[in-house]
Amino acid sequence: MFKKILISEDFDSYNIGVKKTVEELKIPIIDQAFYCDEALLKIKRAIIDHQPYDLLITDLSFASDYRVQTLESGEDLILAAKNEQADLKVIVFSIENRFHKIKSMFDRYKINGYVTKGRNDTKELQKAIISVNQNETYISNDNYKSAQNNLYELTEYDINLLKLLSQGYTQKEVEHHLKEKQIVPNSESSIEKRLALLRASFNAKDTKQLLSLIIELGII
Repeated sequence: MFKKILISEDFDSYNIGVKKTVEELKIPIIDQAFYCDEALLKIKRAIIDHQPYDLLITDLSFASDYRVQTLESGEDLILAAKNEQADLKVIVFSIENRFHKIKSMFDRYKINGYVTKGRNDTKELQKAIISVNQNETYISNDNYKSAQNNLYELTEYDINLLKLLSQGYTQKEVEHHLKEKQIVPNSESSIEKRLALLRASFNAKDTKQLLSLIIELGII
């Protein structure tokens, strides 16, 4: 089992709750940080002392206050921490529950586990720690079910379509472009059907929100 864990969480109640959850697993050293900058400093110090952390458990959202912070989010912290210690294991513990956002955390930041705050989250967090310690990835049950229901693989056609729309092309202009490049399907109705499928897959209410989500996930 892990010997040294760092918890990065800005709310006292959650920070204390996570610590109690981790303590039940008999982890010898459990440190806490309430700011991302503070967490990164602890990681750097531990490396200098030749006693690096085995695992970082972090939220994604951190409320701003009077203290000016260089790292403003859990994503910033994960990226900076991995830059300092590439083999650091990471579990995200967050209220964020959009599957495509969660998937992007595994794809872009190479996290090892994801647990959504909510019902049974302490049990899920313990399962995640045990799984990650065994070099397995872990995603909490609610998110796993969401993944099973909403998994959709973007095709090259989808990505080209979304890129054109993000560049300001109207659907009519996209239609003309596809026809000029002899890319099929290229009819107006086919394009609209494809966009409807994409909006449904990403739970977007309209094409504008769809594009925002796709850009946020780093797909285009």
